[in-house]
Amino acid sequence: MTKVSTGDTAPDFSLPTDGSGSFTLSEHKGNPVILFFYPKDDTPGCTKEAIGFSEKLADFEALGAKVVGMSPDPVKKHDKFRDKHNLTTILLSDEEKTTLEAYGVWVEKSMYGKTYMGVERTTLLIDADGKVANAWHKVKVPGHVEEVLAATKELAG
Repeated sequence: MTKVSTGDTAPDFSLPTDGSGSFTLSEHKGNPVILFFYPKDDTPGCTKEAIGFSEKLADFEALGAKVVGMSPDPVKKHDKFRDKHNLTTILLSDEEKTTLEAYGVWVEKSMYGKTYMGVERTTLLIDADGKVANAWHKVKVPGHVEEVLAATKELAG
């Protein structure tokens, strides 16, 4: 399974969102999309990352960009996560993991000598034509949102 990287065309998908909505990537052609993949709702790193993107959402929107997060958690869990932390980004649910697999972020991980399947924290900046302009793999949360915002500003020109 290869990871989607800079220069690749982002695979299209349509998934349910928090608040009983749905999101189809191809419907957002013409605008940049920041797609951040995260392992699990309400864990420390994921919470910090989602709050960070929510706090800067107005800056991204001023550049015409959509910000969406994706994890394998169900929509109901996303709703609780959103409400608990006042998140404003769209949260996508990929319980079947088909989109996570298509993007190459559903990977074997290991912790304490035990291997398991999980989401590799990844962020993609997808340009107005649906191509990946920037890809951040194995993301470390501190300073990440600012880095993505700077790249989005550069893309917006």
